[in-house]
Amino acid sequence: MTRIRTLIMGAAGRDFHNFNVFYRDNKDYEVVAFTATQIPNIDERKYPAELAGSLYPAGIPIHPESELVKLIKDLKADQVVFAYSDVPHEVVMHKASIVLAAGADFRMMGTNATQVKSTKPVISICAVRTGSGKSQTTRRVSLILRDMGFKVAAIRHPMPYGDLVKQKVQRFATYADLDKHECTIEEREEYEPHLDNGLIVYAGVDYEAILRQAEQEVDIILWDGGNNDFPFYKSDLNIVVADPHRAGHEKAYHPGETNVRMADVFVINKVDTADPDKVIAVRNTLHELNPSAVIIEGASPLFVDDPDAIRGKRVLVIEDGPTLTHGEMKYGAGWVAARRFGAGEIVDPRPYAVGTIHDTYVKYPDTGAILPAMGYGDKMVKDLEDTINKADVELVISATPIDLNRIIKVNKPMQRVRYELQEIGQPTLVEILKAKFSK
Repeated sequence: MTRIRTLIMGAAGRDFHNFNVFYRDNKDYEVVAFTATQIPNIDERKYPAELAGSLYPAGIPIHPESELVKLIKDLKADQVVFAYSDVPHEVVMHKASIVLAAGADFRMMGTNATQVKSTKPVISICAVRTGSGKSQTTRRVSLILRDMGFKVAAIRHPMPYGDLVKQKVQRFATYADLDKHECTIEEREEYEPHLDNGLIVYAGVDYEAILRQAEQEVDIILWDGGNNDFPFYKSDLNIVVADPHRAGHEKAYHPGETNVRMADVFVINKVDTADPDKVIAVRNTLHELNPSAVIIEGASPLFVDDPDAIRGKRVLVIEDGPTLTHGEMKYGAGWVAARRFGAGEIVDPRPYAVGTIHDTYVKYPDTGAILPAMGYGDKMVKDLEDTINKADVELVISATPIDLNRIIKVNKPMQRVRYELQEIGQPTLVEILKAKFSK
């Protein structure tokens, strides 16, 4: 029988997972290529033979998504699988139209074909959009479980931007492990807060192998979702975070709406800084799409070490990179902190941007006057450092979850902004988790 020639559109995450669990050993299909987008420097490499299995002794090439039509024709692709996230519904259908016009079928894979079953209970934390507050929600859940007496591992949505073979299964228990695995700023932002709380973190490329290793040492698996993707694992409890600063996005983005419809519990975050009418609008939409899910409202209060140091200063604000870029937020916790603690001026960093940071602003022209903490490789980290050091400001306010001073050398004082989830009213996550998982 002729194998179905398949091309997978991705961003070094969902695409690799779908391949591993469905296509790798499937003799009915031949994956002829991956395409890559969203993340810098992940195209023009190869999914290695060591991970691709016996059907692919030469590995599988990865090309820029901009070559999609040519690839469909040159490789005689029968179907194209869309496998990345945080994308407007309209854009997904534009991609589908491109594929259909080029002659191939367009496919999106659901939970039955892609989710792995664990031998341990799984709690998933996902979101409607990147930057909704999933990370602090995950930290909150992990601490509740720890206080309940459970040993927990967080398995983080993939960020395999380096050597894929070395990154097949990654385990992080200390900061030294972050250095060992040469983690990017984006990886450190997700892993370090868990390590600070005494949690083991797993990540990598092969998520069934990762799960089987994690199951050997913990009681509960915590799926720490990313990029508003839906879980790689079958979940016993689905918690989904929504952001009232982007009201309406809960039914306008893929696969954020999938998460909404799968949720057991919603956390509407940032209600302390959002327009009350938008909080109500989000609540109504969530209930409309998934009336059986429990809704919790939460805040993410801000903390800085020395608020007086901010007052009256000309400041440069740094925020989480993906939140500002494909997350489409024009500000975040750092901007709010600068305003709240009386900064004299929030200085636009764009005139000082160099190299890949300048390129990021060109690619994402709607990013506001905030510096995205982009760090997908050594060159980008150096460009971030140079941009900060060139900026004519008195103080840097950093709202990334890590201490940037550990990664770069900055010639200005820096104030870090921290934020944690606090539920408002009832029900609470404590009540829900105890009802579900009490020993």
